[in-house]
Amino acid sequence: MARQIDKLSVFLPAYNEEANLEKTVKNVTENLKKNVSTWEIVIINDGSKDNTGKIADNLSKKDKRISVIHHHPNRGYGAAFKSGLYGCKYPWISFIDSDGQFDFKEISRFIATQNKSSSDMVIGYYLGRKVSFVRKLNSKVWQFIVFLLFGLNVRDIDCGFKLISKKIVDTIPKLESERGAFISSEFLIKAKKAGFKIVEIGVQHYPRKFGDATGANLNVIAQSFVDLFKLWRKIK
Repeated sequence: MARQIDKLSVFLPAYNEEANLEKTVKNVTENLKKNVSTWEIVIINDGSKDNTGKIADNLSKKDKRISVIHHHPNRGYGAAFKSGLYGCKYPWISFIDSDGQFDFKEISRFIATQNKSSSDMVIGYYLGRKVSFVRKLNSKVWQFIVFLLFGLNVRDIDCGFKLISKKIVDTIPKLESERGAFISSEFLIKAKKAGFKIVEIGVQHYPRKFGDATGANLNVIAQSFVDLFKLWRKIK
């Protein structure tokens, strides 16, 4: 039986999330206090053009357990993911998107699943993803291509809610994706190749109330494929 997780870092990638960030941090903070004794939150302000950075700094001033990493200018989701992942200090790391589409109370189920399975990583899959049909279709096609090239067989590669042992971060080769959305796939591919145990758990997903998603931008999609084939050439 795995030892109960009691120290947890959470990072929150954020780009133009001024309407969502404070509520997301409040949700995360409340549920960290219920589940672990020692925690930190790392907000990654990825070159936001609104007041996301200012809100993040104000939250950090109110609680020393909250810190902020600023990117200038915007560098993309992959870069924000890496800054958060490598910027966390505790033995276990989790993250959710800052857009308010997850409820961090589900971290209790992630922790319980890890404890029961002795897994190195617990990854979420959407129980009814609240995005457009086109985005769902794009995700399915992307997942199929990743499976064909790398043999990675999970229910949802890109779900933005995971629980990760820091030993994975310290062991696998450094992540390279920056601008595109390949980062989650790259991380899972390298973790699987290194022999780490991954288990899956269903999570609720809620509609975005404020702001705009950027994952479907053509330049993001194009760069994701560039990163995908770059890694495939390296490890095939």
